[in-house]
Amino acid sequence: MGRNGIGELEQLVLLALLRLGNDTYGGAVRRELARAAGRDVVLSTVYVTLMRLEEKGFVSSWMGEPTSKRGGKARRHFRVEPDGVAAAREARDTLLRMWDGVDASSARA
Repeated sequence: MGRNGIGELEQLVLLALLRLGNDTYGGAVRRELARAAGRDVVLSTVYVTLMRLEEKGFVSSWMGEPTSKRGGKARRHFRVEPDGVAAAREARDTLLRMWDGVDASSARA
């Protein structure tokens, strides 16, 4: 974890939310992680990560309206807050700084 306090999965979940736009939900985040990052993450792990990001103030959530399609259950929606955008950018910048100066021969393994 960096100074911003987010690990790799938290970064990926934040990026998935940013890609999907505000007003998205855990199942869509899970599908985006699989599609774009090649990460098969169980839904409960996605929600635990979203809750952790919410505790840190990086995302916020609210309950939508119950729908008959979901058997009368409401869906929790998420959005990235400005601090979450800043944390994602800081994580990206840190990685770019670390890669700067790594030459191709030392990066081959």
